[in-house]
Amino acid sequence: MIELARKRGSRRDQYLFGFILGIGLLLAFAGSMNYAEIFAKKNDLAQLLLPGTDWMLLTVACICLFIGAMGKSAQFPLHVWLPDSMEGPTPISALIHAATMVTAGIFLVARMSPLFELSDTALSFVMIIGAITALFMGFLGIVQNDIKRVIAYSTLSQLGYMTVALGASAYSVGVFHLMTHAFFKALLFLAAGSVIIGMHHDQDMRNMGGLRKYMPITWLTSLVGTLALIGMPFFSGFYSKDSIIEAVGHTHLAGAGIANFALLAGVFVTAFYSFRLYFLVFHGEERFGKAHAHHEHDEEQEEDASGHHGLAPGQKPHESPWVVTVPLILLAIPSALIGFVTIGPMLFGDFFHDAIFVQESHRAMAGLAEEFHGPLAMALHGFTAAPFWLAFAGAALAYYFYLVNPRVPAALKQKFSGIYALLDNKYYLDKINEVVFARGARLLGGGLWHVGDRDLIDGLVVNGSAKVVGWFSRFIRLAQTGFIYHYAFVMIVGVLVFLMYFMPFPFAK
Repeated sequence: MIELARKRGSRRDQYLFGFILGIGLLLAFAGSMNYAEIFAKKNDLAQLLLPGTDWMLLTVACICLFIGAMGKSAQFPLHVWLPDSMEGPTPISALIHAATMVTAGIFLVARMSPLFELSDTALSFVMIIGAITALFMGFLGIVQNDIKRVIAYSTLSQLGYMTVALGASAYSVGVFHLMTHAFFKALLFLAAGSVIIGMHHDQDMRNMGGLRKYMPITWLTSLVGTLALIGMPFFSGFYSKDSIIEAVGHTHLAGAGIANFALLAGVFVTAFYSFRLYFLVFHGEERFGKAHAHHEHDEEQEEDASGHHGLAPGQKPHESPWVVTVPLILLAIPSALIGFVTIGPMLFGDFFHDAIFVQESHRAMAGLAEEFHGPLAMALHGFTAAPFWLAFAGAALAYYFYLVNPRVPAALKQKFSGIYALLDNKYYLDKINEVVFARGARLLGGGLWHVGDRDLIDGLVVNGSAKVVGWFSRFIRLAQTGFIYHYAFVMIVGVLVFLMYFMPFPFAK
């Protein structure tokens, strides 16, 4: 596990190269890395071109900074490290991978809003990347069977929503969703950990089912987290998620139409895979305590002393102890209420003061403010809006597929085997990374070692210079006989040559 974490971490850190380039550009042309000093020169920076190109310096710098944020906040295609980091302990997934570390990139872009606001191209780039992440990472959650990986891809999708908000100049909405997401996603991760404990470290959802009556607290808190995740009105996720969708509808930046479609489609996809997890785990047939072949991730799961995963035949799940269930209850409360309480001051008050800057020409936040009439009115109106009905349709389809007619998913999997293989292999991005980047780096390193180090440095410079000295020494050695009359003869010849060179020729006129 340590080796896997090292590999994933090194892959992720490579993406910070773009971040360093962005910092270097700002340092070179602004002469400082201090926020206040850079922001004071933002108008001057906006007039500069990157030397030797027709590219705006600020656009290139912002995109480079965002590439660093893409790696940190797991945006497509720099996202592959986050699902694999789920091998770690579940509390770490809840704290770091859902609420703190992965949101650093979101905070970075929001903090640098005075620069991003001066480049519509950079904002459109941010918005499109976020839209791709929000939708296409959600698709991957549909085919996952590991309970933690489903939630991991949900995290990727929600990070995409936050990024779209940043690209739409709705920075406060992105940070607002960052905050609400931290509560309900940490809740879902810890609830998954509770399920894993009750299932004796089996994480495969196909081996679960019917856990509602055995784990009532975990079931109820999971339902709260799921409703918040899909954006059910009055739950915290509704206020932040719907605000993002509305903000995109008010922006006129390039790519807004694509982003709006991706977010609305993502609502349906999110509801489908979220309730797929919910129904497979807590409802339906009890599939635990039987002989299963569903252990393709056994090498990645935690093992007990006997090396056994899952419940033994006849063994029943049990509710987790209070040290697990109390945090679930404490997280369920803000997952349901925090959005209602904080949407006003965070989005339309002075919560951020001057920390976020938005140009007047970017109207997303102004449009939201015009339509906001309080959290109660917003939630009531939410029942008539498209996101609610898309979420309802996704949940209903999951109910039909996994409770009413469980044979349908298997039939669809067989009929659309090509699409399933694409999703199951995560768009083959892991293999592309391994074949193109990892193997390419090894080939490049091998070539530099073989040609550069061994042939050029060792062979030509070191050994070659030694051979030249050897050849020269063998030639000079012929004159070193050790006989004194040889040396005297050489001296006489030398004196004769010296005299002939400096004395005039005796017959010269």
